[in-house]
Amino acid sequence: MTYSQPPRPDRSAIEGRFCQLVPLSLHHAADLFAAQAEDAGGAMWAYMPNGPFADLAAYEAWLASAIAGDDPLQFAVVVAGRAVGTMSLMRIDPGAGTIEIGYVAFPPALQRTIAATEAFYLLIKWSFEAGYRRLEWKCNALNVPSRMAALRLGLSYEGVFRQAAVVKGRNRDTAWFAAIDVEWPQLYAAFEAWLDAANFDGEGRQHVSLSSLTAEIVAHSVAAEALTRPAPGQVGALV
Repeated sequence: MTYSQPPRPDRSAIEGRFCQLVPLSLHHAADLFAAQAEDAGGAMWAYMPNGPFADLAAYEAWLASAIAGDDPLQFAVVVAGRAVGTMSLMRIDPGAGTIEIGYVAFPPALQRTIAATEAFYLLIKWSFEAGYRRLEWKCNALNVPSRMAALRLGLSYEGVFRQAAVVKGRNRDTAWFAAIDVEWPQLYAAFEAWLDAANFDGEGRQHVSLSSLTAEIVAHSVAAEALTRPAPGQVGALV
């Protein structure tokens, strides 16, 4: 079958049941900065190339530059009408059929919520339904919460690129994770089952974990299994 290139993502909102992803805009600045201020220790910025921001003006300056481009294509995560986090589709290559989720900035109030998981699902779903063959997730190899989040979401560990970058003056070894199009039907079923209202009790506690639903999808290896072991100095929870 001849490969047909997928479209580039555009600046359209993506609707979910628990959150909405909307193109990042300057009018989101105040809400986002307020949500980020709840992370008093700045843990959410530990592995990010930007932040923390000293004041709203500094954040608005970064936001203005971020929304000017289309790769990364930045989205605000909106819950109950309020922007509470940001994430992006990036390294968009329709010719190869590859796309990456990155630039994820989730303050404490969004971390470990149903909306946080759904936000990732919405970008994964859009990417595969648009025709992308491969969806990537990359993070600092020291960022254990991000690595665990990738596995929970059903992305397979593919290895580490050593000394791949310098971020904020420090070396970054980059861990790679990905899902490919043949895995999408199983991923779709896992996310839909986890997000189903019947999977949660009256207090929002899950009956079945997402990681148990995605476990068969994740490519197992010695390195992947090693990620399940606790590591000292891990920073923040992502989803």
